[in-house]
Amino acid sequence: MQFFDKFILNYAAVMGIQKDLRLVGNDFSNTATFLFVGLLCFEIPNIYFFQRVPAAKWLGLNVVLWGVATASGAAAATSYRTLLVSRVFLGIFEATISPSLLLINSQWYTKSEQAPRFSFWYCGLSFGQIIGGAISYGFQHVTPSSSLAGWRIMFVTLGCLTIDIGLATLWLVPDTPMQARWLTGAEKLALLKHVSVNRTGIQSKTFQPRQLLEALTDPRLYFMVLAVILLSVSSGVLTTYSATLIRNLGYVPKRAALMNMPSSLVSIFFTLLAGFGIRKQSNRWLWIVLCIIPAIIGGALMPFLPVSNRRGCLAGIYLVNAVVAPLPVLYAWTAANISGSTKRALAAAVVSDSFSIGNSIGPQTFQMKDAPNYRPAKLAVMGTQAGCAIVTVLLYGYYRWQDARRGGKKGEVQIGEEAFMSGRPGTRERTERIVSSGTHIEGLMAHRCHSPNSDTTSQSIRQLLIT
Repeated sequence: MQFFDKFILNYAAVMGIQKDLRLVGNDFSNTATFLFVGLLCFEIPNIYFFQRVPAAKWLGLNVVLWGVATASGAAAATSYRTLLVSRVFLGIFEATISPSLLLINSQWYTKSEQAPRFSFWYCGLSFGQIIGGAISYGFQHVTPSSSLAGWRIMFVTLGCLTIDIGLATLWLVPDTPMQARWLTGAEKLALLKHVSVNRTGIQSKTFQPRQLLEALTDPRLYFMVLAVILLSVSSGVLTTYSATLIRNLGYVPKRAALMNMPSSLVSIFFTLLAGFGIRKQSNRWLWIVLCIIPAIIGGALMPFLPVSNRRGCLAGIYLVNAVVAPLPVLYAWTAANISGSTKRALAAAVVSDSFSIGNSIGPQTFQMKDAPNYRPAKLAVMGTQAGCAIVTVLLYGYYRWQDARRGGKKGEVQIGEEAFMSGRPGTRERTERIVSSGTHIEGLMAHRCHSPNSDTTSQSIRQLLIT
């Protein structure tokens, strides 16, 4: 639903939104950019709320609110300014999605298990693109005599659906594995032991200022930030202008919406390939580069092929969608290798902020003076992807240097499993290994565990908490 609510502006561009709201010049690009400005401004403040409110509850609340922003904002938009305000609020409420999912994923799965799961939930973006194309095609058949334009009805419908999913998230997603209603006491204990190899903890409500400094002084975080920014420039282009680029190849708006759907198949293929490939070969940097290469090729096809070669230009647009695959790898890399809840929340927010920065830059590469071919924007896609590949290789070299400095064996780089920012294996704060105290878990177990072995299970969890 995040993808739907964000991407439908792309489809609205071929459904008449610019004409209906009298958007001129770079107004459309600005509305796309300011969604990510809202995201950018509220990623870091989310750190405070993650320390005070369970990630699942904070996620559910914000899903409801961005559904309201999508539905009411589109229905009430009468001009460039009102649309801009609604997109900013949408960005504010969507700011929690990536860090929330990062934190929730890290509570349930080991490091090696997280990458495929990240790939699965990130495939939701691609499935959203497929379904979104069909939805746009359907709403373009709304008769002109309707009280609301087709694009407005599309916004309201998807906004209401988002609200329902947000309410379901509040009700169904547990705050921690210890509150999962479908797990027995013994299964909860087994899960705690299973994820304890991460050495990153489950949950803590204690804010640790020292961990902020530790994270901000680690060079690897800045490599990661730069890589995500460069990678996300193309994501910003595809999110806002892919349907427009296809229409400018000579397709009518209805056909352009449908022709955009195969892009998602490319995203899904490379996302799953990288997610599961990492389990076989854990060199994450290599998988990132391998997925970027098709995007570079696609970025080269778009500006250098003549517009008359529609198949070649379409192939270029489709191949650029491979940029989606490295993003969950980078997110998983961040979440899997950070110990300390405050440090992990900061890293998740900073990396998500980097995504917002790149997506803010992407639409601004499309300037009206470059229409209809937008050659500079297409060159920017190729250049930023190449830059991301270079930064990723440099990050790999930094890991090699760190490994050698710490006395690792020649040729061995523990890039996928060793600390991304933790400095040393393990968590320094014992209270952050599982939760800040055992009181909550013990109280929960007293209510949930009625089996003959419930006392033994509670005692085992208590022992795990204090060791």
